[in-house]
Amino acid sequence: MQIISHRGYWLHKPERNLTQAFHRSFDFGFGTETDVRDVAGQLVISHDMPVGGELTLDGLLDIMAGRNLPLAINVKADGMALALKKTFARYGHTNWFVFDMAVPDMRSYLIEEVITYSRLSDVEPSPAWLERATGVWLDGFDSEWFSNQVIGDLLSQDKQVCVVSPELHGRD
Repeated sequence: MQIISHRGYWLHKPERNLTQAFHRSFDFGFGTETDVRDVAGQLVISHDMPVGGELTLDGLLDIMAGRNLPLAINVKADGMALALKKTFARYGHTNWFVFDMAVPDMRSYLIEEVITYSRLSDVEPSPAWLERATGVWLDGFDSEWFSNQVIGDLLSQDKQVCVVSPELHGRD
């Protein structure tokens, strides 16, 4: 089992997806989940619509400084598969995967042979392209609906499984 941080290891919500949260996460040996979208030809770290001054994906990988910690990339815009693949290759970072993209856009990641996770949740009971996905992002928006059996079934299909912690949806 691996534990990763969510938008970095932040102490206060305004630190999410900021450099100090990523430094803290990586310095403690944790990988992270973060959000990537494109702005004017650049890949930036931003959960919501960018307002300017966002950290770039290059900047995030510079902070990582060669540590091959896991990066879960929440895809926030279509059409970034090749740009993401090239950016990670340029840094020699191999421990990363994408998830949460629009289903039609997921095809481009699979074609580019990017490690791709499909989502299985209480509102998405059928993961898209499960047979081609490397893993599953297992989420419970309104409840912890899944069981050990669900996880076991996915593992028996040779799928990696990321279980989303319930406090991310306001549940303890």
